[in-house]
Amino acid sequence: MERSAPDVIHNDAQQRFETTIDGHLNVADYVLSNGALVMTHTAVHPSLRGHGVAAALVEMALAFARAEGLKVDPVCSNVQGYLQRHPEHRALAA
Repeated sequence: MERSAPDVIHNDAQQRFETTIDGHLNVADYVLSNGALVMTHTAVHPSLRGHGVAAALVEMALAFARAEGLKVDPVCSNVQGYLQRHPEHRALAA
């Protein structure tokens, strides 16, 4: 079964981008530091992996960084991999 793109929200208070699917909270955590969005951790429930959930979280984070004029420091390996697979976003890398 193919899933539609998840609705991702920016939870500013928790410094993360998140989506809840099938009752499972999935997140991409960050901290703001020296004009950069430092992407520290991405967590997707095991039953949802491989369905584009992490990509949707990262895409929202990158869109936020671009809109705010921030660079992205991809500490998280998931974000590093996303940037490698999507060269159109590499200019955001800190």
